[in-house]
Parts: sequence; C-alpha cells; structure tokens
Amino acid sequence: MSRFLRVMPAEFEPHESTLMCWPSRDDIWNGQIAEAERAYAELANTIATYEPVTMVVDPKHIERAESLCGTGVSVITVPIDDSWCRDSGPIYVRQSGGGLVGLDFVFNGWGQKFVPHDQDAQLASWVLYQQNQQKRSVSMVLEGGSISVDGAGTLVTTMQCLLHPNRNPRMSQTEIETVLKDELGVSSVVWLPHGLALDHDTDGHVDNVAAFTKPGHVLLQGCQDSGEEDYARMFINEKIARSSLSGRGEQLKVDIVPVLPFVETDLGRVVVPYLNFYVGNSFVVIPVTGHKADSDMVQMIGQFFPGRDMVPLEIGRILAVGGGGIHCITQQVPA
Repeated sequence: MSRFLRVMPAEFEPHESTLMCWPSRDDIWNGQIAEAERAYAELANTIATYEPVTMVVDPKHIERAESLCGTGVSVITVPIDDSWCRDSGPIYVRQSGGGLVGLDFVFNGWGQKFVPHDQDAQLASWVLYQQNQQKRSVSMVLEGGSISVDGAGTLVTTMQCLLHPNRNPRMSQTEIETVLKDELGVSSVVWLPHGLALDHDTDGHVDNVAAFTKPGHVLLQGCQDSGEEDYARMFINEKIARSSLSGRGEQLKVDIVPVLPFVETDLGRVVVPYLNFYVGNSFVVIPVTGHKADSDMVQMIGQFFPGRDMVPLEIGRILAVGGGGIHCITQQVPA
C-alpha cells in the first residue's frame, strides 16, 4: 500500500477511457475551426478503436460533433468555453482504497489570457457529476498539461509555467511542490527550467518537452538546430533532468527526441513537438507534419513503448494554430 492517500497513475498505465472537449472558441482557429473540428474527430475516432472516448460538447455544437464522431465516441453536452481538456478537465488520481477521484484544480484561463473561461473553470465539476465520479477540490491553479508523472513517485514540470506570477503568485516554489506531492502522490518533483520558446499561450507547458515512458525514464524534446532559441533551452532541460532523482531515489533515466519541427502558417511560425503525443491502451498517437524526420522520430518513440501501435496523425499544424497539440486535447481516465 502506498504511503500516500492519493496517487496519480501514469498515462501509460491502463485506461478506462479518454476524455476530450469539442472545439468551441472560434477566434483561436484563425477562420479554420472546421479543420480543427475534423482534426478533433479524427483523433477521437482513432483512439476509439483502442479504448472508449467521451467527447464533451457545448450544446450549440452538438449536431456537428455527432456528425463527425463515430459510434465509438460517446458525446455528452456540457457548457464549455474552449477545447483543451487536458488543462480544464479533471485530473484523476487513485485513492488508497483503490477508487478513482477527479481532482478539480483552479483553472484561470492560462493566467487570464483567454476570456471568458468561467465555464471551463466548472468543467471538471460538471464532468465528474455527469459521470457519477468522486470529486476533490484543490485551491491551487494548475493545468494538466503542466505536469507529467511516472506513477512511481516522480513528477516533472517546468519552472516557466508553475512559477509564473499569473498562476499562484502568493505561493512559493516549496509550497507549490508540497501541494503536488500531497495531491498527486509523488516524492520527487523535477523542475525543468524551460518549456518551448514559442509556447506563449501556456507559459511553457511540460507536455511539449517531456513525457514518461515507464517508471524512472523520461523522454525529452531536443532541438538540433543551434540557430533556434530552443537549442539552448532544451539543452539546459536535459542537464537538469540528468542530474535529477526519480521517486524511487534512483538517477532519472533520460533519452532525447532530437528533432523539433517548425511549420509556417497564416499566423506565422508554430512549433509541433513530437513529445506532445498521447499514450493509451496499446497505442501511442503522435503529431506529425510531413517533416522529413517524421518516420524516424515515430520509430524512435516506438522503441520506448514496446507492444504498442505507433499511430502518426498529421493534425499537428492545425492544433498548433489553436495553441496546443494532441496531448493537450486528451485526458486519460485510469482503469
């Protein structure tokens, strides 16, 4: 039995289902919300071949969602402002008795950048109520994309996001770390300094730069191009990670996905990191963009997930236009 009251299972552990939210905020898609809807549906329908998917849809978009989502996707209606379920939805932990609890952290629109967000601030509560799941409220601002756990006591995050004054300005780093340890059942918090340079919307979420593949092993996003700002940022992250300990007190094992793709859009340059993948039951779905390194990087990631299908989806560009990626629009419900 764990010494923690609650433990957040790792994403690579078995899922009961996947939670997503349908695109709702027209203005972030630069006139391309129809393409965004098709991307969300493609991802949901892909995941649904492996595990159940619940799509949360604002009532005004219900017909569109039902027309694009297949029979493996369960559509429920909840008033929402935006579509980044990883950040505004519940974060699931397992209680010491074995039951699931959805943590409802405070959501403030990524530091008040996007308004309104009052409906998204209620999303976790609404979903847990609708699904008849237990809820625990936590009075700290936190988005799911800002943390990753290995299920064995290790959590990785970025200082750039969690220590940003637009999140919890009255809390020290130590106080934030205490809440993470208590609520998510971790004993080691690895503070990477940086997210990606172009990740302005989330202030550098960790799910663009780090992902656990098993207890004590983390994949980091690298950047081979020394002319990019991320070259130094990712190098510093690697240095910190390699000097860190896992929750088991052992040196953290680190591997690097070396290529970081950039794509030109009507809004300018966006970044589509391979690390913003989503791990589920027997699969890993990975964002690709037609970059010449796509197949090599997908194959490399696959080496760390033996027995799982690697599923590349070319939806990374449109999701990046909206401000995120595949991992940002999914949230696992542990088995």
